[in-house]
This record gives sequence, C-alpha cells and structure tokens, in this order.
Amino acid sequence: MIEARHFVEAARERGFHWYAGVPCSFLTPFINYVLQDPSLHYVSMANEGDAVALIAGVAIAGDAAGPHGRGVTMMQNSGLGNAVSPLTSLTWTFRLPQLLIVTWRAQPGIADEPQHALMGPITPELLQLMQIPWELFPTETADIGPALDRATAHMDQTGRPYALVMQKGSVAANALKHGVGALGGRCGGSRTVAAPRPAAPGAKASRRDALRVVVAQTPVDSTVLLASTGFCGRELFAIDDRPNHLYMVGSMGCVLPLALGLALARPDLRVIALDGDGALLMRMGALATAGAYGPPNLWHLLLDNGVHDSTGGQATVSPHIAFADVAVACGYASSLDTDDPAQIAVWLKEAPIEGARFARLAIRAGAPSDLPRPSMTPVEVKSRLMRHIGARRHTGARPGVS
Repeated sequence: MIEARHFVEAARERGFHWYAGVPCSFLTPFINYVLQDPSLHYVSMANEGDAVALIAGVAIAGDAAGPHGRGVTMMQNSGLGNAVSPLTSLTWTFRLPQLLIVTWRAQPGIADEPQHALMGPITPELLQLMQIPWELFPTETADIGPALDRATAHMDQTGRPYALVMQKGSVAANALKHGVGALGGRCGGSRTVAAPRPAAPGAKASRRDALRVVVAQTPVDSTVLLASTGFCGRELFAIDDRPNHLYMVGSMGCVLPLALGLALARPDLRVIALDGDGALLMRMGALATAGAYGPPNLWHLLLDNGVHDSTGGQATVSPHIAFADVAVACGYASSLDTDDPAQIAVWLKEAPIEGARFARLAIRAGAPSDLPRPSMTPVEVKSRLMRHIGARRHTGARPGVS
C-alpha cells in the first residue's frame, strides 16, 4: 500500500497536473489528495467518456500549456464501457496520450457486487482489445517512478494512452478536509436572449451559411475551431481548411469536453466547440460540466437541424428540448437561442464575460451532395493544429504523419 502523495508527487515531477474522472471508492484517497492541492487541476466529470475527451483536450494544448501539460483520467473499470468510444475513435485515432487509472472491481478471486461480475474478469482483455497497454497500479513506493516512466515512455513514443489498473487497498486513506473540493456556481449571473422568431423550414439558414459566418468572425491566430463529427467538420473543411481547425471523426458527443479541456489548459486561446443536436443529445451531461468549469474563452455553438443528417436525415428529439434554457440551468454565463446567423456574428464579437457561453442556431437539414472529406488524416490535422498553437508534437506516428 502506498500513500496518495507519493504517487501524485512523482506524477507531478513528470508533468502530470491535470486530473479528470468519475469517483470510485478505490480512488477516494487519491482524488482527495489532488483536490486539496491548489496547484493541481481536478475536473469532476458526468461520465468517464467525457473525462477521456477532456484530458485529450489537455493533450492538444501540449507543452504550450507550460510544463504541466500531461493529464490523468480516473475511473472505475465499469466506466470503461462509457469510455470505449473516445478511447477507440478519439485518443487512438488522433494519437492523444493520457494516463488512465482504472480500478479493478471484481478482480478474479475477490468477491464484489453483482454489477461488477462480468466487467471484473474481462477488464484486462478489454484494455488489450483497445490496444491500451497496462500494468498493475504500484503498491510499493519504490515502484511508482518506474511505472510512471514506462507510462510516459509509451505515451511519448506512440501518442496513445497507457493504463494503471488499481487493486483494492492500493492507496492508504486520505481524508478530505471540510469545505475542500466544493465548486462555486454562477447562480444569478446567467442571461437568456429571446427565443427566435417562427420561421418556415425553407427560410432557415443552411449549415454552410452558418459556418461561413463562424469562419468570417474567427481570426486564425487567436481562435481554435473544433468541429463535431459528421457533416459539420466536412462542411467546415469545404469552406476553408485553416490550421486552427480540428475535424472530429467518431467519438460522437465529445467535442464539448474536448474543447473544455483545451480551453482550460490554454486560456490565451478562444476555443469554439461546433456541435450538432444529435451529438449533444448523446452526452448532455457535458453541458453541466461546461457550465460549472467553463472558462471565459470557451464558446459553444450548437447547429440544430433536428436530424441525424449524415446518416440519412433520421429525426432527433431536439424540437422538444430547450437547449438554451438547459445551458442556463447548467451554469453557462450566457445563452442565446436564434435562427438568424447575423445574431451569431454579433455573438462571436461580444466582449469576454465570466464563464462559458452558449448559442443554439436553428438551421435547416441537408448538405451538398458533393461534400468532400478532409484530405488530411486525423493525426495530420491534430499535428497541424498543435504546431499552429505552439504545442509540442506527439510522436509515435510514421514520418510525415505526426
């Protein structure tokens, strides 16, 4: 058994200053120690997949975020189910490294609750299937440094995650001091702009119209655009392929926590998450996280056409959701609901405020029939963005790719 401070301080020496995750009783002393150190950053996430995406955003910031640009995602092994999508189509695909600390509930031979009976035995195999190398979390102080060195070596060489699997009783108890870890809200500071005028479907702007407005109002040198998976990224690429763009593929619903991680790590950049209604509905818990932790440099624009456009136009339930009101309730500093791209242009020029801001733009469904796909690989797009914002390039890909 080790003390939490031994591991966290060894990790700090290797640049790990960012932590995100969902608690597990095995992790309690570990999380409590991080929460009580104001020089470390802990973000409490709605689910484990969001935590993976947030630390991926920190990875994009790279060395440009200072000497503390490494991140740790913490979860119970049951949470691996929630994290499969971003671990297989975000961190693996874009080569965004992070250290995973996964607790091992229902380890074979150890009795546990029935909900862990299947995940316990298959945890090692699941990590292996996702091509995530792993070892047991160290339980002796002398083993901490070598384990972290193996993890960082893999992360630097491949640009992909490494996991430490924590057994029960690995870390000694560490009590949380009264009042530490509480997160102050922004109650009373939010405002909502009036709802849009009724408009016939044919009168609404297209996604391309909306994205042209965004591109026109976002200088390359000071703004980063992260586009959600599907047609959003493809249309942004078709309009103007700029070095401050990232076109997500897969990891549906993860653009907001990805943007939040980058915005927190790089307060000098304006980070804009370009979202879709289907994607946001998949991970609406991220709204609460962004509302609670979102910094002034985070802008969240929802392009809502009421359908899953890239899969044939199947309807979403977005017409029944007051997204702007939900954003206010979650703590966003401001919220706009409109069907007028001109209002988005004004919104993008507003002065900084205390906290993240949200806007929903109602658009019509449909996309050009000849819509191209990005001509660069995901790793090339990520590496170009990192070079553009002055971040260290992740290694591990073949020459010319990373």
